[in-house]
Amino acid sequence: MFKIIVELFLLVIISAAITPFIRRLAFVLGAVDNPNARRVNKKPMPTIGGLGIFVTFNIGAFVLLREQFPTHEIFSILLASSVIVLTGLIDDILELKPRQKMFGIFIAALIIYFLAGIRMNVLKLPFITHEINLGWWSFPITIFWILALTNAVNLIDGLDGLADGVSMISLTTMGIVGYFFLHTHQLYVPIACFMLAACLLGFLPYNFHPAKIFLGDTGALYIGFMIAVLSLKGLKNVTFISLLVPIIILGVPITDTVYAMIRRKLNKKPISEADKHHLHHQLMRMGLTHRQTVLTIYALSLVFSFISLLFLLSPAWGTWLLIIGLLFALEYFVESIGLLGEKYHPLMHVIQKIINQKSRVDPTVEVWHLGDEKPDQLKSKKDQDKKE
Repeated sequence: MFKIIVELFLLVIISAAITPFIRRLAFVLGAVDNPNARRVNKKPMPTIGGLGIFVTFNIGAFVLLREQFPTHEIFSILLASSVIVLTGLIDDILELKPRQKMFGIFIAALIIYFLAGIRMNVLKLPFITHEINLGWWSFPITIFWILALTNAVNLIDGLDGLADGVSMISLTTMGIVGYFFLHTHQLYVPIACFMLAACLLGFLPYNFHPAKIFLGDTGALYIGFMIAVLSLKGLKNVTFISLLVPIIILGVPITDTVYAMIRRKLNKKPISEADKHHLHHQLMRMGLTHRQTVLTIYALSLVFSFISLLFLLSPAWGTWLLIIGLLFALEYFVESIGLLGEKYHPLMHVIQKIINQKSRVDPTVEVWHLGDEKPDQLKSKKDQDKKE
């Protein structure tokens, strides 16, 4: 274990050392993100930072920690992730259409399903004794899982260091859960989570505000794809809790993605159409600075990670209480920052109605401050007679 920890630190150093070379390569290839109405950056910024993360992770997988990984699966994942990185590189240089990017992710997902054999096969729901064999449903559910999580991480990549830090927190939590709670014999899955988190940590100093290089779609798609695959590997035989935990861990990107889709549907806009109403945009509209917004979302990600650990430690009834409480708090937070628009406040309206009804039922209470004249109901009969 000590050897693994040392090699994880070495991956941090390699990632930090390789990033300046990737930055220079971005300018050579023309992979530069120019400012526009939807961007936060004020000057041209090199992208494809994720290429360094991809290279560093594979140095760890094929050189430093090669003995930890099964040959067939690691080569299959390399092939699939190479398709993702190639898709991201083309998009960062030439800018692909959303459907073209989705096609690249779909091809990579097919490689994972058919070649790597990583898929959801069995589902066990609470209060049901027998397992449910997914059968042919295994294919669409697996493909949807990969497509959804890959795009979820890509969507939050809107501020310096945001996707990098949130993904690092999520991967670290996934590694902890896999190592200490799931009791799996496949230890390479949590090790891979820690490896990717180490690569992100080495990249973060260059990506944190003010950034010197962006992840680009090369990095955001690759990180999201790897998170989807690694979480899926731990979900081969899925229980309700093991399915729920990675969803909670990735609560920030998933929440932002789901509400973005709802928001665009309510506004009668295409789901793939970009806008400036994501979580980080709304927090900045509230007056937070760039760095404060990123740190706030880091804190939210840590809260989700902590809640995911509570799910693993809670009894069945506690799990349902946590789900209800989390959904209530999440909806209230979303409405309070206007993630679906200024007019969307159904839960807050319900709470306000309850408060208004309660205030109408309660008797009016008159507050008396010391030194002021007493209200009539507090005056004694003697005081009233004097007044008369």
